[in-house]
Amino acid sequence: MALLQALNLPKAALKLNSKAGRIYIHCLLRKKPIVLTPEEWVRQHLIAYLHHHLGYPMEKMAIEKEIQFDGFIRRWDLVVFDQAFQAHILLECKAPQIPISHEVFMQIANYQSKIQAPFLILSNGLTHLIYQVNFEQKILELQTEFPKSPNKKA
Repeated sequence: MALLQALNLPKAALKLNSKAGRIYIHCLLRKKPIVLTPEEWVRQHLIAYLHHHLGYPMEKMAIEKEIQFDGFIRRWDLVVFDQAFQAHILLECKAPQIPISHEVFMQIANYQSKIQAPFLILSNGLTHLIYQVNFEQKILELQTEFPKSPNKKA
């Protein structure tokens, strides 16, 4: 398992350090070192991409917040909020070696039942499945590109 695997995302200027034989990555949102895992590698690249390339403000992103579902406490990976602090994008991050499967889709679908974001993204850093939710017709529309921030200057 390569922690620093090349991803299907632009390279990001991420700070790494080592302590007591463990590698840490400085979280762009939490502003502290986090143990580097393959999933965290993907998450930090997605945060950097959303911010630097698509124009989403860091202060409109949140990581791993708890949500109650069927009596269990779960943690979603990343949510990007709009100007009114309503969920805009719900992202589920997996390690590169984890395929984007039906189980991964069901995981984000469970979170979506509570969060109600208009965009869903499932990513393992290599494959990105991007959906826009059509709430009126109750369907998911597969997208070919990440949604750009409405604040992004052209």
